[in-house]
Amino acid sequence: MKIALGQINPTVGDFSGNAARIVDFSRRAQAAGAGLILFPELSVCGYPPRDLVERPSFVARNRETAERIAAETQGIAVICGLVTPAESATGKSAMNSAALLQDGKIAFVQSKMLLPTYDVFDEMRNFAPAKSQDLFSFCGNRMALTICEDAWNDQRFWNKRLYTFDPVEALVRAGGNFVLNISSSPFWIGKRELRRDMLISIARHHKVPVALVNQVGGNDSLVFDGSSIVLNREGHVIAQGRSFEEDLIYFDSKTLTGDIHEQIAGEEASVYGALVLGTRDYMRKCGFRKAIIGLSGGVDSALTAVIAADAVGPENVIGVGMPGPYSSTGSIDDARSLAQNLGIRFELLSINQAFDAYKQTLTGVFAGQKEDVTEENIQSRARGTMLMALSNKFGAIVLSTGNKSELGVGYCTLYGDMVGGLAVISDVPKTLVYRLSRYVNLRRPVIPAPTLEKPPSAELRPNQKDSDSLPPYEVLDAVLEDYVEDAHSAERIASDHGFDLETVKRVVRMVERAEYKRQQAAPGIKISPKAFGYGRRFPIAAKGEV
Repeated sequence: MKIALGQINPTVGDFSGNAARIVDFSRRAQAAGAGLILFPELSVCGYPPRDLVERPSFVARNRETAERIAAETQGIAVICGLVTPAESATGKSAMNSAALLQDGKIAFVQSKMLLPTYDVFDEMRNFAPAKSQDLFSFCGNRMALTICEDAWNDQRFWNKRLYTFDPVEALVRAGGNFVLNISSSPFWIGKRELRRDMLISIARHHKVPVALVNQVGGNDSLVFDGSSIVLNREGHVIAQGRSFEEDLIYFDSKTLTGDIHEQIAGEEASVYGALVLGTRDYMRKCGFRKAIIGLSGGVDSALTAVIAADAVGPENVIGVGMPGPYSSTGSIDDARSLAQNLGIRFELLSINQAFDAYKQTLTGVFAGQKEDVTEENIQSRARGTMLMALSNKFGAIVLSTGNKSELGVGYCTLYGDMVGGLAVISDVPKTLVYRLSRYVNLRRPVIPAPTLEKPPSAELRPNQKDSDSLPPYEVLDAVLEDYVEDAHSAERIASDHGFDLETVKRVVRMVERAEYKRQQAAPGIKISPKAFGYGRRFPIAAKGEV
């Protein structure tokens, strides 16, 4: 039997659009001779729906849409993810389910047992877990149908398991000889390799083929990489889908041969692909056609502009240079050159008059006070006000340009450089920003060389450099990775890297003090195992002991 994997990009709540995609891919697969096609987890309603599942009308639309898909795809069996009602006794209103659509009707429903509650996942909040799961017969096989996390508890692969029960093991023990998994598994650096290795372990131990179809696309902060995969009983890859784009792939369930489509390889290329897709989908799914970016002449805004131009086309990107009293001529020139290289519109709007007006207005109340960071922040906020004025006037989204290193330690200004609807590189450490920028220039040299060569500076006071306030970025990024992603202590970080303990403690204190800023930041695109945002939940009013 020829089986297809429909690696699609659904939008949360777009039942008609998602259904049209499912029907289109199904008909294409049927025309190619496939008898079964799999679609991702919650592909009918889009993932993650979060608290939308608490609305009875939302849950009902899932069933109605699945029935319509079944009626329009007769001639090929379809497996798709949807929300189904839960038993009232559970206290939950819904379940995360998979439906087999066959002969114009819903023939089989399987619900998810393992509901993740770590990092960005909070499925126990919204869903009731299945009490049991069953097999279904298809093309001579006893199919073990699982949903994403159900396959993430193999005791041979994980040193520490999050659950006491393994749905895959139970289904195989019950006679399952082919594992199907429909997923919405978000991307982060190293995730594709981890997912593949985990599935290899399942295939080899149970001696069963494993097929996983994964969602692709961006939904809010999450990017789903696709990279669907099929393994034979020995754990060898026999079919795989592309990364970061929709795809339709086929394999034969008897001969276990199939299509292998090339995936994006390399860390920089993968992260860049995720950032472009995440930006494109955030704008498209939120209804924005144009983006506005403040161009400082620095590397962060340069990389953000390149990503935006690739995401939505240079004709839809506006770069705005906003020189102030301490801006260098070189920075203005670099911003203009970047815009020309990218082919984006460029506007030059000085903040000097606005800055002077603020200072004059505050002269009386600031009498006897020395200039300090207050005046620096006024410059940043004047720029933020201009960007938001342009956003309102032209209906374009402002893309903020701060990186993870700055956001981590609060080296950013609320209502200034933090303004915007999407923080494109807020999960990208400064050292990775440079690596991505060099990767971009290897494809086409668009970022001016001085932007990559000059010392980083906010240019808010004479001769200012980031190193005046922060440790070298190589040190800062290593500390942040160990502290934020791995929760290591300051003492361990200093010992592991040979760093000065007081420097590490200072960084940790800065991270803790900046929590109130991060919780007011625009959503960012997650590319690391632990990003700032709703996957990292810390109190603001708390006293940290360092």
